[in-house]
Amino acid sequence: MVSTLRRYVEHESPSDSPEAVAAFVELIASDFAALSPRIRQHKLNGYGPALQIDFPGPRRSPRVLLLGHTDTVYPLGTLETMPWRERAGKLCGPGAFDMKGGIVQALFAMKALQARGPLPCSITLLLVPDEEIGSPGSRALTKRLAPDCSAVLVLEPAAAPDGACKTARKGVARYTLRIYGQASHAGLDYERGASAIVEAARQIIDIHALSRPQRGLTVSPGLISGGTRPNVVADFSEIVLDVRFFTTAQAARADAALRSLRPHDPRCRLQLLGGMERGPFERSAATVRLYRLAAKVAEKLGFPLAEASVGGCSDGNFTSALGIPTLDGLGAVGDGAHSQHEFVVAREMPRRSALLAELITSVAEAKAK
Repeated sequence: MVSTLRRYVEHESPSDSPEAVAAFVELIASDFAALSPRIRQHKLNGYGPALQIDFPGPRRSPRVLLLGHTDTVYPLGTLETMPWRERAGKLCGPGAFDMKGGIVQALFAMKALQARGPLPCSITLLLVPDEEIGSPGSRALTKRLAPDCSAVLVLEPAAAPDGACKTARKGVARYTLRIYGQASHAGLDYERGASAIVEAARQIIDIHALSRPQRGLTVSPGLISGGTRPNVVADFSEIVLDVRFFTTAQAARADAALRSLRPHDPRCRLQLLGGMERGPFERSAATVRLYRLAAKVAEKLGFPLAEASVGGCSDGNFTSALGIPTLDGLGAVGDGAHSQHEFVVAREMPRRSALLAELITSVAEAKAK
């Protein structure tokens, strides 16, 4: 497993390099080809290919979707300053934790299932090339394949530091607030101007007050721009907002509040653009049942499996919103996603792979009852 992960990490695959992602997809496909599945690549305009690997099960058996991604946040050349390293039981390198370790664990889970004999159910592995940038090219494919599945098991990293699986994720909305003011000379005609930058500062205070972090709702002004020169009262400013929420009700309230914003200076005008990007992955009864099944499997394997709610999104948000039982965080155990200290705990990889294999079997058995 370690040598496979090293090969994967050393094939850099940033979202913005379709060629690099395509090369990594070919490497994964060649590894899975030894298991004789049906392999298909979906071309996506402007992105690398999505990889679909199908393992047929018994006739009329349920289908389980294993969901993950091949892209990383690290630009080409990162390996020069952040090379593969093995130290103190940690496997370090760009994308090791998020989420090439999860792909390796899925490969070995499928090897284990095939070694036992006939598969317990049909299994589809879908690896998309653009998850780190919001899945703009692949989300339609995910939404098309998922409804045919009885459960979705997401290969994203486990929650740090204890390896909990994820039973809820926040949704995300993105907005751009454009502010139009009136330009004037900052020295000769200051009072005639209506500063879009001053208005933006006032709006940011109002926007910040919408956050309820203790309830899981955050409204964060992440980018601001405006003005042309220091001696000109700015006639334009723009704020880009990141909104996170655990429920659709929170999203609706935040949306309504943002759309009700009014200018403090009546000479200014506001324009709000944007909206929902990913709905929340809510802790549904179906997800809880799937988690409890996984916890029983983990107990039989000799380790506890906790659950967690997290602020980041994944493609599991899409499948959960479709009402399909979805369990996330079934990938590698480690820490440091998107950072210089990203790592996977080596000793956890075999048992997380075993957890995945046994959970697939348990899902099939539960559906057969």
